[in-house]
Amino acid sequence: MQVSARVWRHFDVWLLAAVAAVTIASVAMIQSAIAGNENLAELVPRQMIYALLGLVVILVMAAIDYRFWSAVARPIYVVVLVLLGLILAAGFVGFGAARWFNVGIVLIQPSEVSKMLMVIVVADYLARHQHEVGQFRIFIRSLILTAVPVALVFLQPDLSTAIVLGVIWVALVFASGARLRHFLILLSIGALLLLLLSPLLVNYFTTGYPAGEDFFFVQRYQMQRIVSFILPDPESHYGESYNVNQALISIGSGGWFGQGYAHGTQTQLRFLKVRHTDFIFSALSEEFGFVGAATLLLVLMFIIARCLRAARLARDHFGALICYGVAILLLFQSAINVGMNLQLLPVSGLPLPFFSYGGSSLVASLLGIGMVESVILRHKRIEL
Repeated sequence: MQVSARVWRHFDVWLLAAVAAVTIASVAMIQSAIAGNENLAELVPRQMIYALLGLVVILVMAAIDYRFWSAVARPIYVVVLVLLGLILAAGFVGFGAARWFNVGIVLIQPSEVSKMLMVIVVADYLARHQHEVGQFRIFIRSLILTAVPVALVFLQPDLSTAIVLGVIWVALVFASGARLRHFLILLSIGALLLLLLSPLLVNYFTTGYPAGEDFFFVQRYQMQRIVSFILPDPESHYGESYNVNQALISIGSGGWFGQGYAHGTQTQLRFLKVRHTDFIFSALSEEFGFVGAATLLLVLMFIIARCLRAARLARDHFGALICYGVAILLLFQSAINVGMNLQLLPVSGLPLPFFSYGGSSLVASLLGIGMVESVILRHKRIEL
């Protein structure tokens, strides 16, 4: 597909530079975080390959007119449902959940890609009904549209990603101008359901988590994480509280400027677990201190701000919603991951965008950046 040179002059170089800087830093940090573990040594070159692939994805997505995705939004939605359905039927199981396809060379996690694809699907639906969003039937239809993939992800089980999909829907519907009373009705229904379930919840917790039993579709380990966060045991140094305690020790030991690259004691002595994925922010804080952690967060905020700028400049509602959806997705995942590392939020499997190890997550995030660049390139009509 040919793109006019006049279009490319609007390319947001600052956005690309910020994303590239974080991605390159992530490869270096993953190298340090694996702490000489030979079983994890292959992760570094893999992440480099994912990063290079992601750069190609950004350029390809930028070259494609973002309005093309509106024309194929329905087939995209079908693809999302098929992929998530296949995961339940034949997905690779890891950490107690079926979330990956094993294609021999790599593991592919459809739920990560589905986040970005659902931004397109929901944005397209709301843009097509831009002048009817205030009607309750449009509100409910958009909710149902999102609820189906949410249910499929929840059944994997992947509660954190299901929540992310819900947040995407809330953000896009709110940005489209949905009425506040519709959200209040939905919240009232949720509060009523929680009230009805409260006796069962009390019984579940007071009986000490019946061995091997889940709470409806919520896995036992997920319930334990929530309880450990709400009612932490100060005497417990193992189990659910072990890694969050190690994360806090890692962050605290970093001080202002850190212990130096590849010299963090908690990381290099492997006291901190999953340090290259969920808790890579703690590893960074230990080795580069408050200054290093704050620098990373500022760059991430800059990326999000550029996405919001693109939403403001977009020439149509669909483009604005895409940029806004990508920004909210990056902001929410960053906040949850950092909050989890600081023990301000329960432990979840949400990666730190562009920084945690994970090919599917990285490529999906870069795909979103490519869509934002496409909107920026076409925010003005081409002069003939």
